[in-house]
Amino acid sequence: MFARAPATSANLGPGFDALAVALSLYVEVSLEVADEFAISSEGCGAGLFDDENHLAARVARSVLGHSNFALHVNSSIPLARGLGSSAALAVAAAAAAGAADPLAIAADLDGHGENAAASLYGGLVVASMGDDGVVARKLPLDEIWRFVVVVPDEELATSEARRALPDRVAFSDAVHNLSALGLLIAGLGDHRQFVASSMDDALHQPYRAALLDFSIDLLKELRDAGASGSCWSGAGSSMLGLVTGETAAAVALGAKEFLHARSIPGEVYTLDADRVGLVTH
Repeated sequence: MFARAPATSANLGPGFDALAVALSLYVEVSLEVADEFAISSEGCGAGLFDDENHLAARVARSVLGHSNFALHVNSSIPLARGLGSSAALAVAAAAAAGAADPLAIAADLDGHGENAAASLYGGLVVASMGDDGVVARKLPLDEIWRFVVVVPDEELATSEARRALPDRVAFSDAVHNLSALGLLIAGLGDHRQFVASSMDDALHQPYRAALLDFSIDLLKELRDAGASGSCWSGAGSSMLGLVTGETAAAVALGAKEFLHARSIPGEVYTLDADRVGLVTH
């Protein structure tokens, strides 16, 4: 069985733990029943975890109830960079193993559902976790939008980024994010309605900024270069610029020049939204 799932960018500014979009980077998982366990990998993370503790192996084993399978993982999604690599891998591995509900399995591992939902369904999604599991819905996404994603070599574990967050936030900050999220959803669905400030966040980015001393300046650079908005991608370390076909090249160039000027190793990707999600055969 073969399964492919896309990378994702969660939060998109104010949509903390709720909003995510699928991006055109992919992880592929191939699984065949075998006499004994075997695993191989290529691409991002190749060879780092090639044993029975590999996330894909653990997911497949939980679905099949045994380890008599051969697994191959091929990923173009950078690890620990806020691009949903774990959720995408879990969705693909669960599907390759024949799971009836890959979303439930991936969301349970991830602890929240927006990344897994975007990988499964593609496009822009909103999701929540409750007593009954994940509830997810696709949202309109204007065809005009593309994404410049700046991926530093520096990793940032989601657990570390979570520790930077306060237990409580100001009422005014919560209200700010609610209004910004509503405006953002409207603008992502119809670019003519987009408001630049709708990607501003008050719940997580300000508290995480100290973890990446370049983040504030890089987000500003993306907007100065022509991005309609900019934000952290998930918990970082990647940063995302919302662009169109007309602005993408200038924003990507500005990001590359920023990395060079600051001597920050990394890559800059210009990506489309993946609107298909999980593919199996």
